[in-house]
Amino acid sequence: MKIIDVEAIWLRVPSFGEPCEWGEDAFLVKVHTDTGLIGIGESDSAPAVLKALVETPSSHSTSRGLREVLLGENPLDIDRLWRKMYDESSYMGRRGAAIHAISAIDIALWDIASQHYGVPIHTLLGGKVRDGIAAYGTFIPKDSPGDNAKLVEGLLQSGVTSLKLGGGLFGADPDHDHEVMRVVRETAGDDVDLAIDLVYQWKNYRYAKTQCERMAQFGLNWIEEPLPSDDHQGLRRLAETSGTRISGGEGLSTVAEFSEFIRETRPDIIQPDITRCGGISEIRKIHDVATRYSTELVPHGFSTGILMAATVQFLASIPGGELIEFSQSTSPLSLDLVTNPITLENGKVMVRDAPGLGIELDEELISKYRVEMTLGA
Repeated sequence: MKIIDVEAIWLRVPSFGEPCEWGEDAFLVKVHTDTGLIGIGESDSAPAVLKALVETPSSHSTSRGLREVLLGENPLDIDRLWRKMYDESSYMGRRGAAIHAISAIDIALWDIASQHYGVPIHTLLGGKVRDGIAAYGTFIPKDSPGDNAKLVEGLLQSGVTSLKLGGGLFGADPDHDHEVMRVVRETAGDDVDLAIDLVYQWKNYRYAKTQCERMAQFGLNWIEEPLPSDDHQGLRRLAETSGTRISGGEGLSTVAEFSEFIRETRPDIIQPDITRCGGISEIRKIHDVATRYSTELVPHGFSTGILMAATVQFLASIPGGELIEFSQSTSPLSLDLVTNPITLENGKVMVRDAPGLGIELDEELISKYRVEMTLGA
């Protein structure tokens, strides 16, 4: 079996020049083979940049487009191809966007391998250790604090017992944040776990420590990304003194970067995104490092049903993979790109046992929102 094409697909809901919110654009890949098998993957990153990384003609041996790197290769050689993509794009990458593009392709290769062998991905990863995974609902809070009561009530009706909020205006004004949390906690009650995502908006340790103390009354399960990921000392001091669990890492890539992050910051939780950190292949290595440092791994996931399907297969195969993020995005890409999405059942997502990712794409929706731009073929 050989790879005959790597199709890079950029989707965008808003027109150019209009604001684009989380979940309103997407980057997909389809890896085509000469046997007819097609693997699907995605990355939650900047689609135009990733499309260029796949399609760009080579400059030299360590600055090659990923499509060119993979043509003619056996898609079942997943580990070898990961290393080849990493090595031969190293002048453009090693971290960040290049790894995001590799992540999408890696997921697609696992999809192909699982279909080829006729077993679920979790079987190829060592075997299923759970049938269902508890979900926590993630939402962007309404600008008006009182409007969040109805939103929380709707989420709780789905059976989830854990919520996380972040984005929008949250994080910019402490008084506004406090009022949002008051409404959310009063609506959710004391038995629901709450977490917040600051998206790096608490800019230094002293300010973050003050805000952690102010938020303590809400009994938070964790505080996510309170400081930039490169602020290792600030994050470590916060983890040691805040009294609330500190998490981070959704923007990091490769086991090398996560290893440094864990050693230097000692977070309670790391949150690699399977579509950014290096795909299924790399998140397994990241999990091994986290285990050695007694760090919990709760993957980030706020995109389409492709990301969700890949994350479920990974979490189904590891000890401790007991919590998954469930996006509440209202974007058509989040809601409708996958025609048979994984859904909640009494607050859990159930692990599928079909070969591959087990999902089908809405090709009409892809055609509707596809951005046509080709750099080379």
